[in-house]
Amino acid sequence: MAVADIDHLIGLIARLPGLGPRSARRVALALLRDPQRRMLPLARAMESAALSVKTCSFCGNLDVSDPCRICSDPDRLHDVVCVVENVSDLWALERAGAHRGVYQVLGGVLSALRGVGPEDLNVASLFERLKDGSVKEVILALGATVEGATTMYWLQERIMPFGVIVTRVAQGVPMGGALDVLDDGTLAAAVSSRRLL
Repeated sequence: MAVADIDHLIGLIARLPGLGPRSARRVALALLRDPQRRMLPLARAMESAALSVKTCSFCGNLDVSDPCRICSDPDRLHDVVCVVENVSDLWALERAGAHRGVYQVLGGVLSALRGVGPEDLNVASLFERLKDGSVKEVILALGATVEGATTMYWLQERIMPFGVIVTRVAQGVPMGGALDVLDDGTLAAAVSSRRLL
């Protein structure tokens, strides 16, 4: 492997989210130290995933089948749709076992600064589900950011005419969190989202 090949590998790894040049060099070095056990299986797995993984036409999840395993699972609550920004949010909710319904992955949130408008969001299949009357509740599980709040408001305005219950995930104090270390926005959200014991 020539130096140019190594530099190219490091450059490709550095493009991944959360990895900069220094982290990319460490990853490349770990792969190159044992290419038979680390690099080649990773390359095969990446090629296989690139060829077999699809985007679910119902919800926007990534899976090897369309519809995905969640959308095609008869044991899921198909009348409760949880709207999330990205597939990583869906995976986090699934890991936590926090939602037994189905999902809608928007693929982003509204952002004037980044030029993301309503036409850029994956909402058409959500509105189709709402039109057929099979959905009873839509849970908006978007981030506590200005863009997330804007997107929630925009979605709520469009969902309400369907006569569907619209809820949002609670925000505030995390488990094990101390009040004196929380930022003002989180603390304010925790107080305003209080409930009876």
